[in-house]
Amino acid sequence: MKILVCISKSPDTTSKIAFTEANTKFDENGIQYIVNPYDEWYALVRALEIKEANGGQVTIVTVGAAADEPIIRKALAIGADEAVRIDADPKDAHYTAMQIAEYVKNNPFDLILTGKETINYNGSQVGGMISEALDLPYVSIATKLDINGNILTLEREIIGGIQVVEVSLPAVISCAKGMAEQRIPNMRGIMAARTKPLQIISPIAIEDLTKFSSYEMPNAKSSVKLIAPENMDELVNLLHNEAKVI
Repeated sequence: MKILVCISKSPDTTSKIAFTEANTKFDENGIQYIVNPYDEWYALVRALEIKEANGGQVTIVTVGAAADEPIIRKALAIGADEAVRIDADPKDAHYTAMQIAEYVKNNPFDLILTGKETINYNGSQVGGMISEALDLPYVSIATKLDINGNILTLEREIIGGIQVVEVSLPAVISCAKGMAEQRIPNMRGIMAARTKPLQIISPIAIEDLTKFSSYEMPNAKSSVKLIAPENMDELVNLLHNEAKVI
């Protein structure tokens, strides 16, 4: 089985976020990037589990510049067999999805996995766009994936319960918490990653459909009032008259 895992970079969660050029551009100075956790922990690890159980090959693909190669090597160290970097600046979800879809048209895969979203944009768009461009079935935010021959059985958390979905391969799946558990690269994997193949391909011309107009920081957290545990009357009064939640 040939599995493609789409990965992207995200700022480390400890990074200090700032914007520049009149709040129209993300300031990358001093930012440490990591593999987007949803792509790494759930999509990639589940792909590796499938390969270990059924055989096959796991390829990772990302749309990015040469500076992104450390995150690619991290994914290879976890266990992916080979990597593809589409040499372009990922302008938006549509641009990224169309670049990956074009690669898949020329290099078919049985299964395409993405994380449910990136932690920096939270768009949850790329998987659906890839499936539409390739005319493949798509299941989003799957928490469990089993394979029986050519059939995928997936579970999704919905309001009030679990939804079970079956689709035929090939398919595109976005992966959420529950799909797999995080793996830490060991020294053997890190050393092997240095020599695993990394193919760099040129992007296709894609029309820009969106433009980022500005960014802004969220409002600062408000102060907290501490109430003594024995003073329930004051707590009820504040909740009723100040917070107005009861």
